[in-house]
Amino acid sequence: MQRINIIKCHGSGNDFILVDGVCREELAAVDWSRFARLACNRESGVGSDGVLLVVRHDDGTYGMDMLNPDGTHAEMCGNGIRCVARYAHERGYIASEGVLRSGGRDYRVAQAGETIAEGIATYAVDIDIRLWSSDFTFFEEGESFIGENIAPLDDSLRFTALNLGNPHLVSAVDDISLERLTMLGEKVLTLKELLPNGVNISIYRPLSSRSIFVATYERGAGITLSCGTAMTASATAAALIGYVERGERIEVRNRGGMVFCTTQLGQRLVTRLEGNATFEWRGYVEFGDDTFGYVVEERSGEGDVWQAFVDKLNK
Repeated sequence: MQRINIIKCHGSGNDFILVDGVCREELAAVDWSRFARLACNRESGVGSDGVLLVVRHDDGTYGMDMLNPDGTHAEMCGNGIRCVARYAHERGYIASEGVLRSGGRDYRVAQAGETIAEGIATYAVDIDIRLWSSDFTFFEEGESFIGENIAPLDDSLRFTALNLGNPHLVSAVDDISLERLTMLGEKVLTLKELLPNGVNISIYRPLSSRSIFVATYERGAGITLSCGTAMTASATAAALIGYVERGERIEVRNRGGMVFCTTQLGQRLVTRLEGNATFEWRGYVEFGDDTFGYVVEERSGEGDVWQAFVDKLNK
């Protein structure tokens, strides 16, 4: 049995179990997929949307390895990498601005110059966005798929396909329906010819030229309160189509709270995602072949500050 120190954290309500795997040789033998399945379980485990492993690569750089609740690895998580950025900064692994690697891609992260609200730790990540992915088989490399129909998935919605290190399909809607979103997420699983590896699928409702509301069905997790890359993908699609202003700091709301996204279209398509990195409590997990338990050692009070912000936001 091993004792593994953890931090329970969240980005915009998307909650995680963060583990520092840097210079911890005793953690090398941990079956992290099994750990994630047990730890993320909301009935018998800690309960979370994923596990964030802080890692150091052979070249001395730092990064994030994220596992979904089903034990699969995620290439990227916009909410998760902000939490890892805060931890890496506070531990001195990176400066207030630095680079973290996830899914084989490097992401520039920084402590945000402007907080999302008073008393809330805020971090930003610049996400390079590509218009094609090998996860999409319904259009060719070198082409783009912006505001177009995918009849086998839904013959009325107009989807935009984007690659943020993980694949996304997003569509604007007049009203957010979680029932419809669940149907879309489940339908994806039957479309292996079009989406052989699955996809993160989102619907967003434009609120103004500088504000949208997003809901997401995450690949490997289902509907969550928030998904950072999905909010980024939705804001980017809205900018490409013209629902919101390019180059402006856009307010992106979701059921878990709010983030800001700024899309820049030059030689590269880059969207900056800014949002909270909230550490709720620190503790440890006892993990063995037939044992799983956890202990909360210290609560930070940050969760209450965030909840007060969300309550005020939703009034």
